[in-house]
Amino acid sequence: MRRVQASERDRLARTGPEPPPPDGILWDVVGEVRQLLMLPAALTLQVAHPAVGAGVDEHSVFRTDPWGRGERSLRSFLLWVYGGEEGIAEGRRLRGLHKTIQGVDAHGRRYHALTPAYYAWVHATGFPTYQNAQRYLGRRPYTDEEERRLYAEWLQVGRVLGIHERDMPRTREEFWPYWRRMLAEEIEPTKVVGELTTVNTDVPPPPYGPRAVRWALRVVWPLVVPGFARFQRFMTVGLMPPDAREVLRLPWTPRQERRLRRLGRVLAWTLPLVPERLRYFPYARKARAARR
Repeated sequence: MRRVQASERDRLARTGPEPPPPDGILWDVVGEVRQLLMLPAALTLQVAHPAVGAGVDEHSVFRTDPWGRGERSLRSFLLWVYGGEEGIAEGRRLRGLHKTIQGVDAHGRRYHALTPAYYAWVHATGFPTYQNAQRYLGRRPYTDEEERRLYAEWLQVGRVLGIHERDMPRTREEFWPYWRRMLAEEIEPTKVVGELTTVNTDVPPPPYGPRAVRWALRVVWPLVVPGFARFQRFMTVGLMPPDAREVLRLPWTPRQERRLRRLGRVLAWTLPLVPERLRYFPYARKARAARR
């Protein structure tokens, strides 16, 4: 038995982690524009851990460069799933980036970004976010078998990020007790959660597009940003798993629930009709085309 385990470790050392398969669920989900609606909920769940929230509060540029920070997060997501060797290199880069992130959280406890339990939580938040968002943005919820596949693929992404198997629940069935324990014992409405779930109108206009487009955005942005901020908060809170929303004391009314379900139905039935060249981000679209 020991020889078999040693042989498996040697094989992983030689070949490295395997990204999720091209015929899997993540290849369909992560590179599509609906990802932009899901990402804020997952990021908010990450910083609901006191150690992660403190690290982001003290070391992130999300306040001074929100668009750049979001763009870099999205790029990493795409690389983990579609990038192959490039995704594995991105996982190594991120671990190197987090080596110096440490400090003291709001409870006076020392933290380090690469503490296995904290790093694993950051990754773990993706699975319940995708599972819950599918109820709204998909034409039907995932089946039990699809959820198992989704979780198995998410574990593969975790390996790309350098997360050891011992630090994550091994199956979907083992994940949910872990999730409930984290909500009961660790997760709280941190300072950064409060900032990410408020209607923030201090966001600068997006710095993208030709010069004329950027100029026009700067002109109309004061009129646009209040609606943008309200919509962002609506989607962030709405796509968060209900039990997490309750722990974080984020109000959510039956009227908001009906609005989100109506919007989700429209997106679920119209977006798949949009050509793939418009529906997927360029990096994902090229990877999908190459596989075909």
